[in-house]
Amino acid sequence: MQNTFLVIIEILGTLAFAISGIRLASAKRFDWFGAYVVGLITAVGGGTLRDLLLGLTPFWMLNWSYLAVTGVALLLVIASGRYLIRMQNTFFIFDTIGLALFVVVGLEKTLAEGFPFWVAIIMGTVTGAAGGVMRDILINVEPLIFRRDIYAIACVVGGLVYWGGSLAGWQVNALQLLTAATVILIRVLAVKYHWGLPVLRGEEADGDDN
Repeated sequence: MQNTFLVIIEILGTLAFAISGIRLASAKRFDWFGAYVVGLITAVGGGTLRDLLLGLTPFWMLNWSYLAVTGVALLLVIASGRYLIRMQNTFFIFDTIGLALFVVVGLEKTLAEGFPFWVAIIMGTVTGAAGGVMRDILINVEPLIFRRDIYAIACVVGGLVYWGGSLAGWQVNALQLLTAATVILIRVLAVKYHWGLPVLRGEEADGDDN
């Protein structure tokens, strides 16, 4: 049951992240193949980096379903036409869902390999955020993780919630949902209330203000 629940989370996260990447690619007027590549890298990039760091075979090389799910995401975007592409909140919604679900996947897979919790929190953040960095580089925009938006920090907080709940002996499936909900809530509140970390200002930035 536990493994099945985690697989469902991973598939849903793959679909959400793939849609977010394909949606941005469509805004840049990529062709279908280019959009698929962007969607796939968005969906599997973070998990691939996680697996390489943990000394594992990248997960998508062991199961073709992630390639298929990305194809489904492309078909959904194509079928929805301009409606999904023009929705202002589409990217944010799917990116946030994918981020939250992949944090959970990264945590679980790292802990299953016997690594301590501090490593799991880092790998959860990598799983959630690295794919988005690769996506943004591919479409030539400033990576979201480097902007003032609360992004990677939401992943870290989600990991800390998971850690605290685990110490308290909470049931695993409920803890996974709480962790994902925490990441989503932080992202939504950060955007709504314009939360962000302080900007580091150097000499060049000070000169530009004059």
